[in-house]
Amino acid sequence: MAVNKDPILKRCRSLGLEPMYLGINKTSKRQLRRANRKVSEYGLQLREKQKAKFIYGVLEKPFRNYYEHAVRMKGMTGLNLLILLESRLDNILFRLGWARTRREARQMVDHKFVQVNGKTVNIPSYLVKAGDKIEIKEKNKSYQRIKDILDATNGRVVPEWLTANDEALEATVNAMPTREQIDIPVDEMLIVELYSK
Repeated sequence: MAVNKDPILKRCRSLGLEPMYLGINKTSKRQLRRANRKVSEYGLQLREKQKAKFIYGVLEKPFRNYYEHAVRMKGMTGLNLLILLESRLDNILFRLGWARTRREARQMVDHKFVQVNGKTVNIPSYLVKAGDKIEIKEKNKSYQRIKDILDATNGRVVPEWLTANDEALEATVNAMPTREQIDIPVDEMLIVELYSK
């Protein structure tokens, strides 16, 4: 299984991202030294795609598949793409505050900590639908690691499209998110322009 192991703060600097979008509280004091070159239109489009891939932890081939799926869906392609990325199971765990980062959420799903509608799911890219019930397995709820994570993410705001019960470690997907509820700094229209060339 391919995994992106780029240094996170270095990659955030190069993409102009705040590390908090990845769930990381660290900041770098280094400045990105770049010659005063004008970025081409293609360069802007490529950077937006790289931002989205990096934030959600998706590599090129799956990201391309999400784009092709978004094209086939009704509505605007860019918004559909963000909704698909936002409805990944590892992202949902991160949004609920049950994982500090999306990488940690991915590991929890891989290790079979999570159930969707009563069935164990170990695929981080599993797409959750409106009305699905997500919970941590009963035997894993008492783990010290889970308690430490909940303490660390206590201040994280759960999006309106999710309902969470942190005591029982259960959540429900009320509806799919709208663009206003997706708070990542990505211009999805540039990604669509890049892929539609």
